[in-house]
Amino acid sequence: MKRPANAKRIDVIDKVLEACYRHNKDGLFVMSLMHQYEERGSLSRKQLEGLLHKARKIEEMPIGWIAAVEAIIKRMPVREKSAIPVQQEVNDETGKNQEKLIQDILSLYPAHRQVLIFKQQLAVKKELDAASYSSLQRLHKKLVN
Repeated sequence: MKRPANAKRIDVIDKVLEACYRHNKDGLFVMSLMHQYEERGSLSRKQLEGLLHKARKIEEMPIGWIAAVEAIIKRMPVREKSAIPVQQEVNDETGKNQEKLIQDILSLYPAHRQVLIFKQQLAVKKELDAASYSSLQRLHKKLVN
């Protein structure tokens, strides 16, 4: 009867989990890690780092097991959250041009609702988005020119 290739492997993570459990049988963190390891067959990088932190506190823990868990952690990918995208700098000329178009229309039609909304958006964002700017240009062309 042939054994699977994984049968020869020593499961270091399982041994470290059992040793941590024997050291502190009331530890909920280690118990939850054991449960997840039994269910899924693996632990995340953060969970392994937490287990390693607990294992280093145990004096009877073999150094080879700790080194093996460290090696497993180093092989795992690091997933970092992406940085917040930097807002594009506001082009002063475009903002001034948009402001001028709004003032031109409001001088003739002071109660024009859409242009008042554009004025409010311009006050908040310092620059209108492309769709709003094109609508403003269209209105300016129809109403002022």
